[in-house]
Amino acid sequence: MTTSASSQACQVKTTCPYCGVGCGVSADVTDNRLIAVSGDKNHPANLGRLCVKGSALHETTDLQGRLLQPHINGQPVSWDQATDKVARGFQETIAQYGPDSVAFYLSGQILTEDYYVANKLMKGFIGSANVDTNSRLCMSSAVAAHKRAFGADLVPGCYEDLELTDLLILVGSNTAWAHPVVYQRIVAAKKARPQMKIVVIDPRQTATCDIADLHLPLKHGSDGYLFTGLLSYLAVNEALDSSFINHHTEGFDNALQAASQFTGSVAEAAPLCGLDETDIELLYHWFSTTEKVVTLFSQGINQSSSGVDKGNAIINCHLATGKIGKPGAAPFSITGQPNAMGGREVGGLANQLAAHMDFSDPANIELVENFWQAPRIARQEGLKAVDMFQAVHDGRIKAIWIMGTNPVVSMPDADFIRDALQRCELVVVSDCVEKTDTTACADVLLPATGWAEKDGTVTNSERVISRQKGFLRPAGNSRHDWQIICSVAQAMGYAEGFQFSSPAQIFIEHAALSGFGNNGKRFFDISALAGLSERQYNEMTPVRWPQVKGAQTNPVRFFSDGKFNTPSGRARMLPVEPKAPLNQTSSRYPMVLNTGRIRDQWHTMTRTSKAIRLLNHIDQPFVDLSPVDALQYGISNNNLIEISNSLGRCVVRAKVTDGQPAGSLFMPIHWTAQFTSRGRVDSLIASVCDPIAGQPESKHCPVTIRKLEPLWQGILITDQELTDLPCEYWCKVPTQKGFRYELAGLELPENWQDWLGKLVEIGDDRIELNSSAAFRLATFADQQPELLFFASTTAVENKSLPNSAWLSKQFDQTIGSAAQRMSLLAGKPVDNNDDCGAVICSCFEVGENTIRQAISQGADSTDKLAAKLKCGSNCGSCLPEIRALLT
Repeated sequence: MTTSASSQACQVKTTCPYCGVGCGVSADVTDNRLIAVSGDKNHPANLGRLCVKGSALHETTDLQGRLLQPHINGQPVSWDQATDKVARGFQETIAQYGPDSVAFYLSGQILTEDYYVANKLMKGFIGSANVDTNSRLCMSSAVAAHKRAFGADLVPGCYEDLELTDLLILVGSNTAWAHPVVYQRIVAAKKARPQMKIVVIDPRQTATCDIADLHLPLKHGSDGYLFTGLLSYLAVNEALDSSFINHHTEGFDNALQAASQFTGSVAEAAPLCGLDETDIELLYHWFSTTEKVVTLFSQGINQSSSGVDKGNAIINCHLATGKIGKPGAAPFSITGQPNAMGGREVGGLANQLAAHMDFSDPANIELVENFWQAPRIARQEGLKAVDMFQAVHDGRIKAIWIMGTNPVVSMPDADFIRDALQRCELVVVSDCVEKTDTTACADVLLPATGWAEKDGTVTNSERVISRQKGFLRPAGNSRHDWQIICSVAQAMGYAEGFQFSSPAQIFIEHAALSGFGNNGKRFFDISALAGLSERQYNEMTPVRWPQVKGAQTNPVRFFSDGKFNTPSGRARMLPVEPKAPLNQTSSRYPMVLNTGRIRDQWHTMTRTSKAIRLLNHIDQPFVDLSPVDALQYGISNNNLIEISNSLGRCVVRAKVTDGQPAGSLFMPIHWTAQFTSRGRVDSLIASVCDPIAGQPESKHCPVTIRKLEPLWQGILITDQELTDLPCEYWCKVPTQKGFRYELAGLELPENWQDWLGKLVEIGDDRIELNSSAAFRLATFADQQPELLFFASTTAVENKSLPNSAWLSKQFDQTIGSAAQRMSLLAGKPVDNNDDCGAVICSCFEVGENTIRQAISQGADSTDKLAAKLKCGSNCGSCLPEIRALLT
């Protein structure tokens, strides 16, 4: 079974659409409905395990909020009309202003086949390289570091190395929350081999620190100094692999000279990193005396104005010691999105051409031109994401097609991006979701298929290509992205190159291009897969590249033979001059804002918000701050605070935590204008980028904060979806039957019923409480709650408001008796037994109060709690919080 769903019950092997781990999923399907999911025990990435997001996939495939019909200027149209509008719009723009006046902005959420035809259309037929992707925001620094050092964009190791290593260094990666299944593999390895050492390098004390032998809370942005210092230490302490350096690298002397100039000793490195000398020396000693070392790095390295240099500083240390290409030894960049790797394989970045070829060699351009029979091949790099939207803003790009991503939320200086799109003459958005911050700016909306309907391949962080199989019929009038692109290409007159009728045909062409004129020149080669039949493609099991046609074996790890993809065959060691972040704090903006992911949400929440239990853990936008800063600014837990700088302002809840260093803040990236009044954190992030990679610096943003003093706070639960509520702060939380809105206002309404009546219809069957300090209203229809509203002028810290989670549950219940009604109006259960507290384990919806009660009754270990309550027994993401309760 591939693209069409059977009415029979069946199980389909597919791939999770979330992070770059690339977990295999077994999907149970009946009558075109996804009934349940489980981990695929035969998939090499996860071996049967899923995180809480993956475990909830079957709760996210309903059609609520889906874009099901093409639209032009807000009006539904046919596919012919929409295709003609896009094709003519691009043709007329190109005819008048040239091919560089148009652009595509793609996503690591689309499949390799979608990426391939988009890249082919723009670079081979339109003749511009203005194709970039949201992978620019998370992985482009690592890409550039790999290419500079290895000659190719590749991760040399595999997940097994994380289990085989004797020293695992996690740098700028909250693996426990961002890549939970990989983290659980690490946890299991540590349990099996307690002598394995784990170091976490992160300014914050995150959940990942739960298993660390050493946590180095370095100063924000100082990673470069830490690793140039390590290279100096290795040389001084005679821990270099001279044979490997002499036979397999070039540039060592310059790299060491640069490192010694800036961080020649531990004493010099320590203050630059804000760390104790003894802690740094312990890390350096472990690295120098341990044969098997893996350095796993992610966004804390990449999202920097010197991210490429930081990546090369890490790689330099592995090359200098020969700790690469061996089981349990590698620098390992772990990617953020499910198909960031696949997108780069086909040329999804503006500085790439296709199949790991770029524009630096004219022979590459000629080769791709001949293979595609391209009428007007692009001959130079296009605009990277930040520059692309700058060109949209100033009118150089007049038509842009955005596919499967939400840049009005995810790009830096997000308000500028929104303004740019509002100015643009033609904005086309392909998406499966109707209402996003970006679709609101679109002239043309094209309904794309969703995860359960899409059919193609993805490549994960360890170079494993997996099939993502469509097992539900395309919803409404949606089409696959590759079909939409090919239809537009044909309408533009390029039918010859886009006569694809299945994703298999596209993949086979992609595989053939990888081997075309290759002869070992490029390490990315999957030419052995170019001969697949449609049936073989549909039945393809996960396979790691390279897959070279005619090869007897293909390497699991690269560089085990000491050969690199450079002209000399040697790895390049780069001289790195460590740099502080470009945007520094000031008296006006004294705090550093860091951004990232939380455990149970994904990107801009268009999918994860559909799984109600995923919002039980954290349901509102927040900012972490230290107790020191909380005291200085007079802020308590759950206070409403404003974060601002010259670009914008956010209003969120305060979360005071010992894990946050003084002088810095952490705020998640997920909330959008669809879910909150002012929670888009990227509206504060400046468009400061790495000069080589073009990746924005999202980890170091100077801001100021202040406590807000709302005159009232409230809770509104209704079956109506509302936006732009008339108060300073609102946050929408989907529930089983409707939506809960957390509210706060700086102005007190004169009459609560009048204020509420302008938002929702108030029924006649009601009970209410109205006093000078509070207003409570509940309305009913057929013994079911229809509207719940609680407001308090004394709820500055929400102490006089009911428990929101408990209220949401009551909204789904039958409320028959007068006692039940009064309990609802009181905002608490009669005996308090129904209050499980804040949810800790999302997999089984186990709350803090329930866990604490079980601990008091003798369940004094994670194993005993798992046996009693199941908490922590599935994905394990909640185990750090459970251990914190135990201690």
